[in-house]
Amino acid sequence: MATGYPLTEPEPPPRCGGTGNVLRPRAVRHIGPWSRYDGVMAVDRVLLAEPRGFCAGVEKAIKALAWMVRVFEPPVYCYHEIVHNRHVVEQFRAQGVVFVDDIADVPPGAPVMLSAHGSAPEVVTAAREQGRVVVDAVCPLVTKVHHEMKVRARKGYTVLYVGHEGHEEAVGTMAVAPAAVRLLERVEDVEALDLGADGPVPVALLAQTTLSHDEWAGIVDRARDRFPDLWMPNRSDLCFATTNRQAALKALAGKADAVVVIGSENSSNTVALAQVAAAFGCPRVLRVNDVSEVPEDLSGTIGVTAGASAPESLVRAVVARLAPIHGVEIARVTVEEEYFPPPPELRELLRALEATVAFFAAAPDAPTAPGTSLAVDGSGRELTSAGVLSDDRSTAAAAVLERLAG
Repeated sequence: MATGYPLTEPEPPPRCGGTGNVLRPRAVRHIGPWSRYDGVMAVDRVLLAEPRGFCAGVEKAIKALAWMVRVFEPPVYCYHEIVHNRHVVEQFRAQGVVFVDDIADVPPGAPVMLSAHGSAPEVVTAAREQGRVVVDAVCPLVTKVHHEMKVRARKGYTVLYVGHEGHEEAVGTMAVAPAAVRLLERVEDVEALDLGADGPVPVALLAQTTLSHDEWAGIVDRARDRFPDLWMPNRSDLCFATTNRQAALKALAGKADAVVVIGSENSSNTVALAQVAAAFGCPRVLRVNDVSEVPEDLSGTIGVTAGASAPESLVRAVVARLAPIHGVEIARVTVEEEYFPPPPELRELLRALEATVAFFAAAPDAPTAPGTSLAVDGSGRELTSAGVLSDDRSTAAAAVLERLAG
């Protein structure tokens, strides 16, 4: 039978809409129980990193795809995985979403979402052909890098792009200006650069948003040494959420006997978290997809965090499995308040649908009254005719996934 154990957290830290400073947790206070798994592990306590899990870009993408599932008859198509988490992907697949890696696999007239990682310009153009209904869920921070790439290339720069070869974000960003860009994955790549014999050219440096700050910093330092006039954006390309999650983990890694990082292996920021934990003194680091992969031999103090595309439900299951004898301590370094509104195509679509619902609800023989729900397909899924997106900011993607799971 499940029992309870105390959950504690530090006094409230500074709020932050961007990258937070690394702060050590202060005095903790009791805030109530979590469910406890009656297992055999001898875990003394859990240090739970905060921020962790879903970032603003992932929140935006998941909620947008959930709306498409409600509005359209299945199948709804998605170009690439909506986010890099197999549990989220499988949950949407169960709702009739078909994930494709070639936009040509999307039939004419079908609804299709472009993933949060950003898409190559030619993919976006092809998606909008043949009457398809396209919603682009690209993260605004990725859009910023696309814009920087386009502008620098237009001005004649050679753009050094720090990223992971084959990652969807890197592929989409480099496709913005393929003739002008050079991919860097390690410091040695800076040394090996051959920019041609046409004389000096201006050089810019951009980055994949989900990189570890530490793997990025070494490349930046060497690039600055080799190219003294190197152009870089005033605001770092590294995602504030990625940086905040790494900062929270750095604050606890040296105090933990082991760290559990929750997230999928194809998630760049999840892999970066595992690297950070090892680099900052944790003797044992485990990346797990879910609770089934948590080993039984953990003991002592265990740090827990989650990549930016990992649902909070997975975190709760892992913490319950660890069942710490002396409870859970929240290791919080900042409070994230960033919010990304739904994609503009989705807002336009839902407003049109809302107006249609309101029009029919006002008709003399209307079966429903204003403010009630109206089924929009044959599956019993419903759309509210009042304030379709009015509560989007306060609606958590985790709650949306739970409702989809039924």
